Amino acid sequence: MDESILVCVYYGPNGERLIRRGGKLANMLDCPFYVLTVDPLPEDEMDIEKIHFIEKWKELAQEHGAEQFIIKYNESRPIAKVIGEVARKNNITQLIIGQTAQSRWKEITKGSFINILLNEIPFVDLHIISVSRELNRDGFFEKGVRAYLKEDHAGYRLCFNHTQSDVYEGIFYKEVGTDFNNGVFKFMVNNCMMEVQVVDDYVRDFEKQTAAPQGSAKE
Repeated sequence: MDESILVCVYYGPNGERLIRRGGKLANMLDCPFYVLTVDPLPEDEMDIEKIHFIEKWKELAQEHGAEQFIIKYNESRPIAKVIGEVARKNNITQLIIGQTAQSRWKEITKGSFINILLNEIPFVDLHIISVSRELNRDGFFEKGVRAYLKEDHAGYRLCFNHTQSDVYEGIFYKEVGTDFNNGVFKFMVNNCMMEVQVVDDYVRDFEKQTAAPQGSAKE
C-alpha cells in the first residue's frame, strides 16, 4: 500500500516541530503529506494570534512539500470525527499528532481519545509525538497579541503600533500579574520560530538570546 501522512496541529508553539517531523517522514517514505488544523470558530472570528500561527504553518508546510494545508473552520464535530473524515478522503496511512499539556490536544493523553480515534481510522498508524513545553502559557502568560521590536540606543524595544522602523513582527505573551511589559516575544526568522525574553519593554542581549536555534528549529 502506498503511504500518505497527515500531520494534525493546534495553536501553540509546537506546530512547527510536528510539521517538520511530518515532512521528514514523508521524505523518507517518498510519499505525500498533509497538514490539518481544526477550529470551532468561523474564519471571520479568528483572533490575531491564531492568524499568525496559520500564516507561519502554511509557509512551513509549503517549504517541506506538503500536498495541502487543510483548515476546518466553524467545526462543531468531535476532533476525532474530523480527523477521520480527512484521513479517509486523502487515503492517509500515517497520522502524526502532538502530546502537549497546553492545548486541546491534551485530550490525547486520555485513553478515550486514542480509542475513539483508532475506531474512526483503524487502518492508520498513529504517531504521538512528545513535544517540548518551551512555552506553557496556561496560568503564566496572557493571551498573545501582535507586537513589534524596534531598535534604539538601549536595544530592542517592544511596541504595539506598526511603523517603518520596526525590525521584527511577532506575538507577545505578557506575564500574568505584572504591570509592565514583561514576558516572551515569539517571531519567525527564515521559517524558524524564535523567542526572546522581554523585561520592562526591552529585549536585553538580543544577539545572545537568538544565537542558537530554538529546539523546534532543529527538527
